[in-house]
Amino acid sequence: MRRTILAIVAAAAALAIPAISIADQPSQQNEKNAAKFCKALRDSAGRDNFRSMFGGGKNAFGKCVAKNAKKDQHQDQVAHDNAAKQCKAEQAQDPAAFKEKYGTNKSKSNAYGKCVSQHAKQNKQQMDQQETQNATNAAKDCRTEKNQDPAAFKQKYGTNKNKSNAFGKCVSQKEHQQQSSGGGGGSTP
Repeated sequence: MRRTILAIVAAAAALAIPAISIADQPSQQNEKNAAKFCKALRDSAGRDNFRSMFGGGKNAFGKCVAKNAKKDQHQDQVAHDNAAKQCKAEQAQDPAAFKEKYGTNKSKSNAYGKCVSQHAKQNKQQMDQQETQNATNAAKDCRTEKNQDPAAFKQKYGTNKNKSNAFGKCVSQKEHQQQSSGGGGGSTP
Protein backbone atom coordinates (compact mmCIF):
# COMPACT_ATOMS: atom_id res chain seq x y z
CA MET A 1 0.00 0.00 0.00
CA ARG A 2 2.75 2.40 0.96
CA ARG A 3 4.63 1.72 -2.30
CA THR A 4 1.50 2.39 -4.29
CA ILE A 5 0.98 5.76 -2.61
CA LEU A 6 4.62 6.71 -3.18
CA ALA A 7 4.39 5.69 -6.83
CA ILE A 8 1.24 7.77 -7.29
CA VAL A 9 2.82 10.80 -5.62
CA ALA A 10 5.98 10.43 -7.72
CA ALA A 11 3.96 10.11 -10.93
CA ALA A 12 1.87 13.17 -10.05
CA ALA A 13 5.02 15.18 -9.31
CA ALA A 14 6.60 14.08 -12.58
CA LEU A 15 3.55 15.22 -14.51
CA ALA A 16 3.37 18.56 -12.69
CA ILE A 17 6.98 19.56 -13.34
CA PRO A 18 6.75 19.60 -17.16
CA ALA A 19 3.48 21.51 -16.99
CA ILE A 20 5.10 24.22 -14.92
CA SER A 21 8.24 24.46 -17.07
CA ILE A 22 6.26 24.48 -20.33
CA ALA A 23 4.22 27.47 -19.16
CA ASP A 24 7.46 29.37 -18.56
CA GLN A 25 8.71 28.72 -22.09
CA PRO A 26 8.26 31.31 -24.85
CA SER A 27 5.90 30.29 -27.65
CA GLN A 28 6.93 29.66 -31.25
CA GLN A 29 5.48 33.06 -32.09
CA ASN A 30 7.68 34.66 -29.40
CA GLU A 31 10.69 32.96 -30.97
CA LYS A 32 9.70 34.11 -34.48
CA ASN A 33 9.30 37.68 -33.24
CA ALA A 34 12.66 37.48 -31.47
CA ALA A 35 14.35 36.10 -34.60
CA LYS A 36 12.96 38.97 -36.68
CA PHE A 37 14.18 41.47 -34.05
CA CYS A 38 17.64 39.85 -33.88
CA LYS A 39 17.99 39.88 -37.66
CA ALA A 40 17.22 43.60 -37.77
CA LEU A 41 19.64 44.24 -34.91
CA ARG A 42 22.38 42.17 -36.57
CA ASP A 43 21.89 44.04 -39.85
CA SER A 44 22.13 47.40 -38.09
CA ALA A 45 25.06 46.53 -35.86
CA GLY A 46 27.12 44.47 -38.31
CA ARG A 47 27.97 40.81 -37.71
CA ASP A 48 31.10 41.34 -35.60
CA ASN A 49 29.47 43.97 -33.41
CA PHE A 50 26.38 41.78 -33.05
CA ARG A 51 28.53 38.83 -31.99
CA SER A 52 30.28 40.96 -29.41
CA MET A 53 26.90 41.90 -27.93
CA PHE A 54 25.91 38.27 -27.38
CA GLY A 55 29.07 36.55 -26.26
CA GLY A 56 31.26 36.85 -29.33
CA GLY A 57 30.67 33.36 -30.66
CA LYS A 58 29.01 31.95 -33.72
CA ASN A 59 25.90 31.23 -31.65
CA ALA A 60 25.27 34.92 -31.05
CA PHE A 61 22.07 34.80 -33.07
CA GLY A 62 20.74 31.88 -31.01
CA LYS A 63 21.60 33.67 -27.78
CA CYS A 64 19.88 36.83 -29.02
CA VAL A 65 16.76 34.87 -29.95
CA ALA A 66 16.65 33.04 -26.62
CA LYS A 67 17.02 36.25 -24.63
CA ASN A 68 14.53 38.21 -26.69
CA ALA A 69 11.92 35.43 -26.92
CA LYS A 70 11.52 35.66 -23.14
CA LYS A 71 11.29 39.43 -23.43
CA ASP A 72 8.67 39.05 -26.18
CA GLN A 73 6.68 36.69 -23.98
CA HIS A 74 6.63 39.34 -21.24
CA GLN A 75 5.55 41.97 -23.77
CA ASP A 76 2.62 39.75 -24.78
CA GLN A 77 1.42 39.79 -21.19
CA VAL A 78 1.88 43.56 -20.85
CA ALA A 79 0.02 44.14 -24.12
CA HIS A 80 -2.84 41.91 -22.92
CA ASP A 81 -3.03 43.59 -19.50
CA ASN A 82 -3.11 47.04 -21.10
CA ALA A 83 -5.77 45.88 -23.57
CA ALA A 84 -7.96 44.63 -20.71
CA LYS A 85 -7.73 48.06 -19.04
CA GLN A 86 -8.53 49.82 -22.31
CA CYS A 87 -11.57 47.63 -22.93
CA LYS A 88 -12.92 48.00 -19.38
CA ALA A 89 -12.71 51.77 -19.72
CA GLU A 90 -14.37 51.73 -23.13
CA GLN A 91 -17.09 49.36 -21.94
CA ALA A 92 -17.82 51.56 -18.91
CA GLN A 93 -18.44 54.60 -21.14
CA ASP A 94 -21.26 53.02 -23.16
CA PRO A 95 -21.97 49.29 -22.64
CA ALA A 96 -24.53 49.03 -25.46
CA ALA A 97 -22.27 50.67 -28.04
CA PHE A 98 -19.39 48.51 -26.80
CA LYS A 99 -21.38 45.31 -27.39
CA GLU A 100 -22.37 46.48 -30.87
CA LYS A 101 -18.84 47.46 -31.81
CA TYR A 102 -17.04 44.30 -30.66
CA GLY A 103 -19.66 41.55 -30.29
CA THR A 104 -19.73 38.99 -33.07
CA ASN A 105 -22.07 36.30 -31.80
CA LYS A 106 -25.87 36.43 -31.71
CA SER A 107 -26.13 37.91 -28.21
CA LYS A 108 -22.94 40.01 -28.55
CA SER A 109 -21.77 38.43 -25.29
CA ASN A 110 -18.26 37.94 -26.64
CA ALA A 111 -17.62 41.66 -27.00
CA TYR A 112 -15.17 41.98 -24.12
CA GLY A 113 -13.00 39.08 -25.28
CA LYS A 114 -13.00 40.33 -28.87
CA CYS A 115 -12.06 43.82 -27.68
CA VAL A 116 -9.18 42.55 -25.55
CA SER A 117 -7.89 40.35 -28.36
CA GLN A 118 -8.01 43.17 -30.89
CA HIS A 119 -6.34 45.74 -28.62
CA ALA A 120 -3.71 43.29 -27.36
CA LYS A 121 -2.67 42.56 -30.92
CA GLN A 122 -2.45 46.28 -31.76
CA ASN A 123 -0.55 47.06 -28.54
CA LYS A 124 1.95 44.27 -29.20
CA GLN A 125 2.55 45.40 -32.77
CA GLN A 126 3.25 48.94 -31.56
CA MET A 127 5.61 47.66 -28.87
CA ASP A 128 7.48 45.48 -31.37
CA GLN A 129 7.85 48.30 -33.90
CA GLN A 130 9.10 50.74 -31.29
CA GLU A 131 11.53 48.27 -29.77
CA THR A 132 12.99 47.32 -33.14
CA GLN A 133 13.29 50.95 -34.19
CA ASN A 134 15.01 51.93 -30.92
CA ALA A 135 17.47 49.02 -31.06
CA THR A 136 18.36 49.41 -34.73
CA ASN A 137 18.80 53.18 -34.40
CA ALA A 138 21.01 52.68 -31.35
CA ALA A 139 23.06 50.01 -33.13
CA LYS A 140 23.54 52.25 -36.18
CA ASP A 141 24.62 55.16 -33.97
CA CYS A 142 27.08 52.97 -32.08
CA ARG A 143 28.44 51.45 -35.28
CA THR A 144 29.10 54.93 -36.66
CA GLU A 145 30.73 56.07 -33.43
CA LYS A 146 32.88 52.94 -33.22
CA ASN A 147 34.06 53.32 -36.82
CA GLN A 148 35.20 56.91 -36.16
CA ASP A 149 37.61 55.97 -33.33
CA PRO A 150 37.58 52.33 -32.15
CA ALA A 151 40.01 52.89 -29.26
CA ALA A 152 38.10 55.86 -27.84
CA PHE A 153 34.86 53.93 -28.31
CA LYS A 154 36.16 51.01 -26.23
CA GLN A 155 37.35 53.37 -23.52
CA LYS A 156 34.07 55.25 -23.40
CA TYR A 157 31.69 52.30 -23.26
CA GLY A 158 33.68 49.20 -22.25
CA THR A 159 33.23 48.07 -18.67
CA ASN A 160 34.89 44.66 -18.51
CA LYS A 161 38.59 43.85 -18.28
CA ASN A 162 39.37 44.00 -22.02
CA LYS A 163 36.54 46.45 -22.88
CA SER A 164 35.08 43.90 -25.31
CA ASN A 165 31.55 44.63 -24.13
CA ALA A 166 31.73 48.23 -25.40
CA PHE A 167 29.36 47.78 -28.34
CA GLY A 168 26.62 46.14 -26.28
CA LYS A 169 26.95 48.75 -23.55
CA CYS A 170 26.73 51.52 -26.13
CA VAL A 171 23.56 50.07 -27.69
CA SER A 172 21.98 49.58 -24.29
CA GLN A 173 22.80 53.12 -23.19
CA LYS A 174 21.47 54.66 -26.40
CA GLU A 175 18.27 52.57 -26.23
CA HIS A 176 17.65 53.81 -22.69
CA GLN A 177 18.22 57.40 -23.79
CA GLN A 178 15.68 56.97 -26.60
CA GLN A 179 13.11 55.49 -24.19
CA SER A 180 13.69 58.25 -21.66
CA SER A 181 13.22 60.94 -24.29
CA GLY A 182 9.81 59.57 -25.28
CA GLY A 183 11.09 57.05 -27.78
CA GLY A 184 8.62 54.49 -26.45
CA GLY A 185 8.91 50.89 -25.43
CA GLY A 186 7.47 50.90 -21.88
CA SER A 187 4.46 49.10 -20.55
CA THR A 188 1.81 51.37 -21.94
CA PRO A 189 0.96 51.57 -25.62
